[in-house]
Amino acid sequence: MSCFIPLCRIPLSRTAVARAALVVCLGAGSVVHAETALPALGLPNPMPAPDRMVWLPVTQERIETAVAALDALGASMLERSDIPGLAIAVVHKGETIYARGFGKRAANGDADVDADTVFLLASLSKPVGATVVAGQVGTGRIAWDTPLRAHLPRFDMGDPWVSAQVTIGDLYAHRSGLPDHAGDDLEDLGYDRKTVLERLALLPKHPFRAHYAYTNFGLTAAAEAVAAASGTDWASLSEETLYAPLGMTSTSSRHADYLARDNRASSHMIDGDGYALTDLRQPDAQSPAGGVSSSVNDMARWMAMVLAGGEANGRQVVNAKALLAATSPQVISGAPGTVDARAGTYGFGFGVGVRPSGRVTISHSGAFALGASTNFVLVPDLELGIVVLTNAAPSGVPEAVTASFLDRVELGIETRDWLAGYGPRLKALSRPFGSLVGVQKPADPAPAQQAEAYVGRYDNAYFGPATVEEADGGLVLRLGSGQAPLAMQHWDGDSFIVQPMSENQPQGSVSRVDFSRTAPASAASVTIEHLDENGLGTFERPR
Repeated sequence: MSCFIPLCRIPLSRTAVARAALVVCLGAGSVVHAETALPALGLPNPMPAPDRMVWLPVTQERIETAVAALDALGASMLERSDIPGLAIAVVHKGETIYARGFGKRAANGDADVDADTVFLLASLSKPVGATVVAGQVGTGRIAWDTPLRAHLPRFDMGDPWVSAQVTIGDLYAHRSGLPDHAGDDLEDLGYDRKTVLERLALLPKHPFRAHYAYTNFGLTAAAEAVAAASGTDWASLSEETLYAPLGMTSTSSRHADYLARDNRASSHMIDGDGYALTDLRQPDAQSPAGGVSSSVNDMARWMAMVLAGGEANGRQVVNAKALLAATSPQVISGAPGTVDARAGTYGFGFGVGVRPSGRVTISHSGAFALGASTNFVLVPDLELGIVVLTNAAPSGVPEAVTASFLDRVELGIETRDWLAGYGPRLKALSRPFGSLVGVQKPADPAPAQQAEAYVGRYDNAYFGPATVEEADGGLVLRLGSGQAPLAMQHWDGDSFIVQPMSENQPQGSVSRVDFSRTAPASAASVTIEHLDENGLGTFERPR
């Protein structure tokens, strides 16, 4: 038998507790006797409850030293990653103790990032929005276990029983059964929020409440129900419940407000080895899940409120019990791979984890391939929080900064090169999509049929129509609502390729377009690769 007993370097007198603990660990067959001198244990006095015990003390001096290192850390991350700009803020015991910007708001621009520069938050919008919901729970209008149909009577999950049972909390915890990123493909095609939510019923589902799958539009549906219960729209509700009471004057859930800011960071996507300004991401359709914009100064106010259990400026802004539910584990988001590994857990819009020290963390990352990467981490035991916002596609920088900072807080050193670890994993989110990316066209392809074999309209219940037309001596593919046509290039036989460019098909993506034809008749159907993740990418020609 083996055992681990945490020890402290501070010597204390021998105690009966220490002797008993060591004997238990060594087992009944141990040669240790009661008279043997035992190692001293540095036990806190008074002892915390077992579910809150942490054996790694942190001094105020160590926190201050970690904060003092942020100037050099931020500058180093900017230089190593080549992203245009970032901003960092730290809160401790209810106060903002650090807030600074680095780099430029736009690539090749002159305007500097500062602590009031507004960034797209991407999925940091989820925990921010979850505090709006918690605020409404406090009014009694809704609860985390309120069924969506109580306020959205026509919401449909594709199964009558599930549709009647699914709750606000189910969707904020990503346990509704919807597949991963359900509805994002419709948003890429230009469909609005209403249309996306109506078509979620058509997607294949996982077992209800038995599977974690991260979604933007499932959570957005829950937020829509909360807004309906409150008699207003989501953006206005967020302003009234959270942004105004906290003085978050640079924060909004409307993309138009972000674009109108004088002091805003433009978004940038990966372009070769660097980043190119795009400002292409328009996330209003999924605003509760990804459409908030804010500054690190504003986010510091929000972090302080969450750490204080919903209190700010001497008043209870968000219901403490409802907020505790949101920041507590509600679902296993990542099962452990081995018996000695930790599981990943998720609350209602918040990631909930445990550091190697044993301290609980509350966190979330956000990413847009079209130009945003963000992260925040709260350590409630230390009343400490850090947020990092950047204006570029996922780079690993926000996660590396927060990890490096917390290493310094707890240990006084960085345990590893965090950017080297996070960078490749996060940059993979911007990798071009398609089985033919980097593949050479066949040297001797089978010929295509005449254009009239492919031209026409093809229908799909989930995606709507796809239309193939002749244009400029070739074929083009029209998809979605208000989208520019995609030029079709012949590949081999009845197969073509298009090059979509959207949030989920970054620049350089190549998608197969395969027609099914009964020779010599016209094509009866077409399957589009970048729309086929859930097996729904086949469009049928009307008969």
